[in-house]
Amino acid sequence: MAGPRPVLIVEDDAALAATLKDQLALDSEFEPSVAGRLTEAEALLATAGVHFDLILLDLTLPDGDGREFCVRIRRSGFRMPIIMLTGSDAEADIVSGLDAGANDYIAKPFRLAELLARIRVQLRVYDSSEDAIFQVGPYLFRPAAKQLHDPANGKRLRLTEKEAAILKFLYRAGGKPVPRQILLNEVWGYNSNVTTHTLETHIYRLRQKIEPNPAETRILVTETGGYRLELAAPGEPG
Repeated sequence: MAGPRPVLIVEDDAALAATLKDQLALDSEFEPSVAGRLTEAEALLATAGVHFDLILLDLTLPDGDGREFCVRIRRSGFRMPIIMLTGSDAEADIVSGLDAGANDYIAKPFRLAELLARIRVQLRVYDSSEDAIFQVGPYLFRPAAKQLHDPANGKRLRLTEKEAAILKFLYRAGGKPVPRQILLNEVWGYNSNVTTHTLETHIYRLRQKIEPNPAETRILVTETGGYRLELAAPGEPG
């Protein structure tokens, strides 16, 4: 099973933020973090080794307007889904929020089940889009394009369909080890003709592509009974 999806909640109402954090953390589907101000949110987004798959963004924060923040981070290259939360459901507010770069808009008070459903929809769309970019070691990983890009030297690596699927599933585990059999089942399906040797062969070829020194694995690491990804670039805080 994949790891929880990291979600950033930008909300200055402490009670609502705490409720959202608790509810999202149930069943380990999501891993929520909270920022009560836009400056806190910007600091988290700029932290090395920290990533978020989705942002829940309040419209009105003590230090600024959520729409202006949305515009800023879109201009900075952040493409994860943003769902805007607001006390107003006026058409003008909805339109201005979507025009600022939000993917969806939900008015308070909202039903938690509806919010969760909208989060899942946005994540499904994002994961299959060309915009999806995940940090894997020193690389930016685009699953839809089956490509890794190393911004430090401009190097681009093409991946096979299975290599991209392996990386994507390991990424979803959030840096936690994934047993070989689970990884095999997720990538190849429950095919009795496929063995762990097939997986090991693909892991070997993948390491030849992504590891600076394949003899000293630092990105795709072997664990007891399986594998895990080192999500932060070597030498960076995770």
